[in-house]
Amino acid sequence: MRPEDDETRSPARAARPSLWLTVLSLIAFVVLVALGVWQVERRTWKLALIDRVEQRVHARAQPIPSRASWPAITAASDEYRHVSVAGRFLHDRETLVQAVTEEGPGYWVLTPLERDDGTTVLINRGFVPSERRDPSARQGGNPDGQVEVRGLLRITEPKGGFLRDNVPQHNRWYSRDVSAIAAARDLHNVAPFFIDADAGSRSGPGPIGGLTVVRFPNNHLIYALTWFALAFMLAGRLFVTFRGGLFRRQRFVHEPAGGLDASARRTGSDAGTIVEPT
Repeated sequence: MRPEDDETRSPARAARPSLWLTVLSLIAFVVLVALGVWQVERRTWKLALIDRVEQRVHARAQPIPSRASWPAITAASDEYRHVSVAGRFLHDRETLVQAVTEEGPGYWVLTPLERDDGTTVLINRGFVPSERRDPSARQGGNPDGQVEVRGLLRITEPKGGFLRDNVPQHNRWYSRDVSAIAAARDLHNVAPFFIDADAGSRSGPGPIGGLTVVRFPNNHLIYALTWFALAFMLAGRLFVTFRGGLFRRQRFVHEPAGGLDASARRTGSDAGTIVEPT
């Protein structure tokens, strides 16, 4: 074989993708499609969750779950249920949890509500600004005696807030951790959830209730389209590469075996063979 033959074959060889690059590309395509399908499934789940929570929030208030059912309470089955509970506030054992709301920075006021059956439920009575964190600044808003509270059932928030751990020994709270608050305030028979009081539970200058934010980000369709678009572009690139390399057809022409001028071509028994891509 003459040097001219290698030079003629080199463009076709250069256009062919290597095996390992082809395998990695196919794996990437499968992964991108799988991610797109997963986001579609997540979107279906999120829409069902939003619809379920909307129904719970706007339903008629029901009594809180019985003590026997407390171990079975989960976020999926119970959170944001509209509930009601009656009892007596233990204002001397309230806990302030740092919060940022539409009213600005301040605190959630979590007050134990002691029920007639001896159980206790933590009530997030609402928000107070920093200048009213001292109970003496809102004594007129702390009702005595038997009260009824309506609001949304919320699941405990253990261990603290984002990058900030609760410090019970210094009375610094960044999340509504029911068990930790109960231990710090020497409370017993405490429900494993708390209740966000609604706006109608406010009394005088007491905490502002009804500030629960019920919002579920739903960007799964955008994510799905992004993954599918990347998969489509990769598939297009693979098609172009394969069509120009592995699967391109070749045709044969003849070149004089002894001729130095590649343009002088003829057929016959003394002709050599070269390959040209079509």
